[in-house]
Amino acid sequence: MDRAFQRTKILTNHLLQSSPSSPSLSSNDCLNYSPPELSENYEFDIKEMRKLIDGHHIEERDWLFGILMQSKFFNPKVRGGKVFLLPDYNQSMEQQREMTWKRIQYFLDRGVYKGWLTGKGEEVELRKFAAFEVLSMYDHSISIKLGVHFFLWGGAIQFFGTKHHHDKWLRDSENYSIKGCFAMTELGHGSNVRGIETVTTYDSNTEEFVINTPCESAQKYWIGGAANHATHTVVFSQLNINGTNQGVHAFIVQIRGADGNVCPNIRISDCGHKIGLNGVDNGRIWFDNVRVPRENLLNSVADVSPDGKYLSSIKDPDQRFAAFMAPLTSGRVNIAVTSVYQAKVGLAIAIRYALTRRAFSLKPNEPEVLLLDYPSHQRRLLPLVAKTYAMSFAAKYLKILYVKRTPQSNKTIHVFSSSFKATFTWNNMQTLQECREACGGQGLKTENRIGNLISEYDVQSTFEGDNHILMQQVSKALFAEYLAAQKRNKVFKGLGLEHMNRPCPIIPSQLNSTTLRSSQFQMDALCLREKNLLDLFVADVSQYQANGESKEHAFIKSYQVAEDLGRAFSDRTILQTFVEAEATLVSGSLKDVLGLLRSLYALTCLEDVAFLHYGYLSVDNAASVRKEITKICSELRPHALALVSSYGIPDAFLSPIAFNWIEANSWSSVEH
Repeated sequence: MDRAFQRTKILTNHLLQSSPSSPSLSSNDCLNYSPPELSENYEFDIKEMRKLIDGHHIEERDWLFGILMQSKFFNPKVRGGKVFLLPDYNQSMEQQREMTWKRIQYFLDRGVYKGWLTGKGEEVELRKFAAFEVLSMYDHSISIKLGVHFFLWGGAIQFFGTKHHHDKWLRDSENYSIKGCFAMTELGHGSNVRGIETVTTYDSNTEEFVINTPCESAQKYWIGGAANHATHTVVFSQLNINGTNQGVHAFIVQIRGADGNVCPNIRISDCGHKIGLNGVDNGRIWFDNVRVPRENLLNSVADVSPDGKYLSSIKDPDQRFAAFMAPLTSGRVNIAVTSVYQAKVGLAIAIRYALTRRAFSLKPNEPEVLLLDYPSHQRRLLPLVAKTYAMSFAAKYLKILYVKRTPQSNKTIHVFSSSFKATFTWNNMQTLQECREACGGQGLKTENRIGNLISEYDVQSTFEGDNHILMQQVSKALFAEYLAAQKRNKVFKGLGLEHMNRPCPIIPSQLNSTTLRSSQFQMDALCLREKNLLDLFVADVSQYQANGESKEHAFIKSYQVAEDLGRAFSDRTILQTFVEAEATLVSGSLKDVLGLLRSLYALTCLEDVAFLHYGYLSVDNAASVRKEITKICSELRPHALALVSSYGIPDAFLSPIAFNWIEANSWSSVEH
C-alpha cells in the first residue's frame, strides 16, 4: 500500500505541474542535456578494468575500431554533434549483401585477415577472436559471413584436411581468391548431423566421389555465402562404400566458376529475406550426382584408397564421428565469446541514457529523478552489467582453453563451449530486450541500435547447436563423468567437478549480508545445486533404465533436470572464473568493485527458481537474497558509468541516446 500511495502521489504531482493553470515555461525550465561525466566519478582505473575483461589484444582492437571509423563504407551519420556508425537496415536485402561484401573486401585490402588461415600459434588465434569481437559490435552480417569463411570453411580444411589440402586451399582462402561456405545443415536435419541424407558413393574406375541429393529434405539449407558469393563449399554427406554406410564425411566441392556461374549438376536457390542477418546470402544447394576427385575427401580421420577400400585407424563408428566433429567447436566458441560484446553495447547505451534521462519529481518544484536513481531501474540493469563482467572472464577462459587445445582436451572444450554458447546467447537476448525496454520509446528507433541488435542476434540461440540441445549434451557429459568415476571407484577430475569429491555444502538456516557476500558461500551454494542436480539426474535416468527404458529414452524423459543441471554447471563455472580473476588483483578500488559485481552475479544466480524448487533455499533465505541484491545495486550505482566505460567501446559504436539525445532530436537536426 505504501508503494502504491507513493506512486499515486508522484503521478498527482506530475499532473498538477503540467495542468493548464500552471505558468508557462521559460527557457530556463526546459530540460538540458548534461553529460554524465560531469557528475559521475571514476573511482577505479577504467583502462585497467578494460585490460582485465578484454584480456588480450587491446591495441589491435582499437586499431580495428579506427579502421571502421575512417571509412564511409560503414555508413557514418552525424547526430547530436557526434558521428555514429550503423549499417543501413532500410536497404534492400540485395543492397545489404553487396555492402557486406564490400566491407569484407575493405578489411582484406588493409591486411586484417593476415595469418588467419596460414599462421599458427595461440597469438594468431587470439588476434582473430579479438577482431571478431570488435566486428560483431558493428554488424552481425559481417562477423557471420567472415565466420563461415574462416572458422567453418577454413577450419574444416585445417582440421579435417591433411597437408596437401592445406597447401592447396588455405592461402587462396585467406586472400579470398577462393570464397568458401559450409554445407552441413539440411532442410530435414540441423542439430542431428548424423541423420543428414546427402549421399556420396565412390567410383573406383574414375577415382571420383559422386555426391547426390536424393530427396528434397536432403537439400543443403541456410548455407551462408551460397546464394551469391561462394565459389567452393565443404559438403557433409553420408559416405557409402560398396553398399556400407561409413557415416558422415566432408568433401570439397566447387559450386561456382571464376565467372560467377553455378557449376554443372549443382542447383542453388536463395533462402530469402530473414528477420535479421540480411547482409548474409544464405542459400539452398542440391547436388545432382556431382563428381569430385578422390583427393577432395578431407581425410584426417578416414580415407578411401584408389581401388575403393575404406581406411581409418578409428574402427568404432561412434568414436570416429566424435573425432570427426570435435574440431567444429571453433565456430561455437566464437559465437559464445562475441555474444558478450553485443550485450555490452546494449548496456552501455541503456546505462548512459539512464544517467541523463529524468522522469517524475518526488516533490513539487524539485528536479525530476534520473532513471538510474530509481531502485527499480538499477535492479533491471545492474545485475545484467554484473553478468557481462562474469561472462567476460568465462569467455577469456574458454578462448585460452581453445587455443591451447590438445586431442585430449577436445571433449572438455566441447562441454564448455556448448554450455557457454547457450548461456551467453540466452543472456544476450535477455539483456538486449531489457535494455530496449529500459530506453522506452527511444529504444524502438533504429538509430539507437538496440532493437536491431535483437533481431540481428536472435539466431544465436539456434545456430551452431540449439541451446536446449546443447544444455542436454552438457548434462549427458556430466552423467558420463559420474558413471566413470563410480566405475573406476576414483575421484572426480576435470570439468571443475572436483567439488563432487567433497562433502555436500550446507547452507546456513539464516543468511546475513556478510555470508551472502562471501565468495566461499556463493561457490558452496552453486556447487550444492550442481552436485544435487547431478545426483538427481543420474538417479532419474537410472530409474527409467531399471523400468526397461533405453538410455536415450531415459535422457529424453529427464530433460527438465538435464537442463537445470546444464545451467547449474554453467553458473558455477562462470563464478569460478570470476573468483579466479578477482584473486589476481591486489587490494584496492578495482578489486572492491569487482567484489560487488561478483556478489551481484552470484546472488542473481541464487534467484534461479531451482533454489526454491529443489529446496536449497528457504523462503526466508530467498527473501534475504533479493534484499541483498537490491542493496548491492545501490552500492554499484555510483560506479555505473565507469563500469560501462570500461567496456572500451568507442562512442561511434553506441547511439544518439547514449549522448546528447536532446540535440540529436532537435529541429535543427532535421533534414529539410
